[in-house]
Amino acid sequence: MPDFPIVDTHVHLWDPALLRYPWLNEAPALKEPHLPTDFRNACGPVAIDRIVFVQCECDPAQNVEEAAFIAHLARTEDDRIQGIVAQASLEMGDAVRSSLEALAQNPLVKGIRRLLQQEPVEFCLQPDFVRGVQLLPEYGFSFDICIFHGHLANILTLVRQCPEVRFILDHIGKPDIKGQVFEPWKSEIATLASFPNVWCKVSGVVTEADMTHWKKEDLKSYIDHVITCFGTDRVIYGGDWPVLKLASDYPRWVEALDWAVAGLSADERRKLYAENAVLFYRLPG
Repeated sequence: MPDFPIVDTHVHLWDPALLRYPWLNEAPALKEPHLPTDFRNACGPVAIDRIVFVQCECDPAQNVEEAAFIAHLARTEDDRIQGIVAQASLEMGDAVRSSLEALAQNPLVKGIRRLLQQEPVEFCLQPDFVRGVQLLPEYGFSFDICIFHGHLANILTLVRQCPEVRFILDHIGKPDIKGQVFEPWKSEIATLASFPNVWCKVSGVVTEADMTHWKKEDLKSYIDHVITCFGTDRVIYGGDWPVLKLASDYPRWVEALDWAVAGLSADERRKLYAENAVLFYRLPG
C-alpha cells in the first residue's frame, strides 16, 4: 500500500434521483446512488489526497448539469474533488462549441470524455468527431479515450490527426486480460505511446480480468507493458470506483497494483500515484 496520499483520477459519482443514467437499468448492482461518503468508506485504509471525477454516461442532454452537480459536491461534501472530466457530444463537430463553452464556465472541468467503447470501431474517424476532438485545446481541455482494445488501430489514426490535443487512454485500452491475449494490443500500445501527447491511465484493469477469480499475477504483464511503453512520466493511477466493485474492493486493487510496480523507485511511484495526475489534469498545486 502506498505510504503517502494518492490522487485518484477516475472516480464516478452519481445519483439516479437527480440525473438520468439509462445504462444503469442494465447494471442493477450499481444502480443505487454512489456519492462522496460512499467513496470515502470504500477506500478504507487507502489515503486519497485528491479526486478527478469522470463522467458517468448520463443523458447527453444533461452533461452540463452533471458537471454542475459534481462542482456542488466539491463545494459542499468533498473538497478533494479538484477536477472533472465532463461529457460532450464531440461527433457534432463545430456545433459542439456551445456545450464546450458552457462547460468551460465550470473551473473544475479539465477534460472531456465521449465514451467510445460501445461505438463501432470506425466511429472515432468520422470527420465531425475528429473536428470535435480538435476543438478541445481551444478550451484548455484534454480528452479521455475510453475504448475496448479492438478500437486501438483507429484510435492511432485519430491521434495522428490531433497533434495539439492532450490524450489519456483510460483503463490501459481494455485488453483481454481474462483471456491473457496480448496482440495486437501490445503492439498498438507501443505505437500509441510513441505520440508524446498521449498518456495512459492505469485503471479498470481488474474488470477486464476474470472478475470472480482474478489474481494479481494476471495483471502484471499488462501493467508492466504500459509502464515500459509510456515511461513513468506518462502513467497515472485511477481507481474506477464504483465500477471496480464488480471485481474487487478498493484496497485490494491498490494492493495488487502496488505489488505489480514494486520495482519502481520511490520517486517513480509518487509520479504514478500522484504527481503525474496533477500535471496532466492541471490540478491546483
